Amino acid sequence: MALFGRKETDFFKLLFDQAAKTVEGVEALTRFLGTLDPVHGQKVKEIENEADEIRRVLIEEINRTFVTPVDREDLFALSRAIDDVLDYANTTVYEFEVYQLKFADEHVKRLVLILYDQARELHQATKMLDSYPRLANEHAIKAKKAENLMERAYREALGELFRGSDTVHMLKMREIYRHLSNAADRGDEAANTIHGIVVKRGGS
Repeated sequence: MALFGRKETDFFKLLFDQAAKTVEGVEALTRFLGTLDPVHGQKVKEIENEADEIRRVLIEEINRTFVTPVDREDLFALSRAIDDVLDYANTTVYEFEVYQLKFADEHVKRLVLILYDQARELHQATKMLDSYPRLANEHAIKAKKAENLMERAYREALGELFRGSDTVHMLKMREIYRHLSNAADRGDEAANTIHGIVVKRGGS
């Protein structure tokens, strides 16, 4: 029952909407990296702003709701980690523009595809989290596997990068690789939080 007649907040729906925006944003990032068309870069920024608005609502509701369906610390941590994934995607666009890079190499494209797969798994996990926690946990495990793939791909990218001779280009690309790797790290943190929520709800 809602307190004082106020409609109960569907926190799981807010997390799902936020995760959906992350998938949308990373997908826009793949289009940007395929063309370096500023239109696609701007789309990533717009989606990131939209996701921020969802997160603001979620945080506001956490602060004003007396009883939440899971620990408020877990809600906050999961929302923050999902938000960070999209923030790093947005930063990747920014750095491509600031560094005036003319193309995205195959390593960047591979890293982003891994990130996209991870974002989709997190999206599915948030969708299942309330009603089907065991399934949510399965998707969280897949998201963690994506982070492992990212780590290997990241190291391979660095290995090839530092066999080159253009020091300035190497420094620029290292930052790009690092941001995408960090995005997957935050996705891994989101997956860990989902697992923790599932355990607390007795779903594992």
